Amino acid sequence: MRRRVKRLRNGLRRTTNTLVAASGLPSVVDRTRFLRTRTAPEGPDATRWHVLVAPPGGGNIGDQAMVEAFLENTTGGIRIVVRTEADITVPAEHAGRVELHPLPSLIHGGGHQHREAIEGYRRLLSSARSVTVVGADAMDGAYDVRASVRRADAATLATRLGIDARILGFSWNGEAHPGARRALARAGRSGVLLLVRDPISAARARADGLTGVIEVADAVFSARTVSSQPVTEYLGAAPGPYVVVNASGLVARSVDQVKEYARIVRSCLDAGLTVVLLPHVLRSSSSDLTACRALLERVDDPRVILIERQLAPAEVRGVCAGARFVLAGRMHLAIQALWSAVPAITISTQGKVEGLMHLLGTETLCVDPTHGLADRVHPIISDVLARPDWFRTRIAGRLPAVRALADLNFQALSEKTNSPALEQETT
Repeated sequence: MRRRVKRLRNGLRRTTNTLVAASGLPSVVDRTRFLRTRTAPEGPDATRWHVLVAPPGGGNIGDQAMVEAFLENTTGGIRIVVRTEADITVPAEHAGRVELHPLPSLIHGGGHQHREAIEGYRRLLSSARSVTVVGADAMDGAYDVRASVRRADAATLATRLGIDARILGFSWNGEAHPGARRALARAGRSGVLLLVRDPISAARARADGLTGVIEVADAVFSARTVSSQPVTEYLGAAPGPYVVVNASGLVARSVDQVKEYARIVRSCLDAGLTVVLLPHVLRSSSSDLTACRALLERVDDPRVILIERQLAPAEVRGVCAGARFVLAGRMHLAIQALWSAVPAITISTQGKVEGLMHLLGTETLCVDPTHGLADRVHPIISDVLARPDWFRTRIAGRLPAVRALADLNFQALSEKTNSPALEQETT
């Protein structure tokens, strides 16, 4: 009974937050408070920082990968706005030029905590040379309308101070929430660069009347590091043929994933392949680790290996690079595989995967998460295993153009000329 009451309260609170945020009134209040916040005057020689409004992180390897791609493709000092310092890890090679600034209620939370976060954000921007908001799949209101509106507003507020602002490569689904759409339209009109990460999303955004739309590719395609250390750790120095399978905690909400995936895993084992279960989101809600453990228990075969620790993005790319193919319930895991021209059979959620596959010319690798999933995946796996060179050559042929699009996310953020992403081995 208590749980039911709690769910009802949370649902009511979420509905109220959505309605209020969509009205546009909180955006007006935030703008007024932002512009009225007093800041100490900056001298002409004051250090100028790139400001990055980070994604939630906190166990989401895709979020960490986007942040690291930003660090690898920009120069100068960077201040990252986070909820808590534990949400994002700064790699050692960037520690000397990066500061984490917790503003937990800037995107989430309300009341006086949010008002204080707006004031803290204004003070942070007094020394900003640019502002970048990580968009990803958080801009169209599919997950949280209030958070989508506030991310758009964070970029818009920067333009009020004459600061270059952009929303880093994001998807736009075909049914964006009106409140999120209006907030992003305001951002575009104010001069914010709307960097949309695939042509299908870009077409949808333009059809919705958004201005300032620039077609790019996901920022992670510009990542520059890869580590094969986990391959040795889990599969040995001379691993046999293997595939990577990701059971997503998000997909588990819409389909009996364990039953469907178990059939897929057993067919891979029958084909002589080791199966590596790789969670890509490891946190309390919608955890891939929980889903992968359930799958491991269902199959119960020593040739199925579960990676339980949270890998760094470079390590994920290293594991994917040696696989025959990857079955991904998370789009950013698919990107980590495609980065090495490895075919990524990807479960489509919220209409954001189709555009990615269109960029790589691999539309047949996109699968809907509905009943009968295994029946649809089996022939795709058979095709990938029968024509490995065809798929890898096709993906590899598209990668230079895709990486060039991904580099557009970082124009004017680096003092050096961007070059194509290099497969730099890291430890």
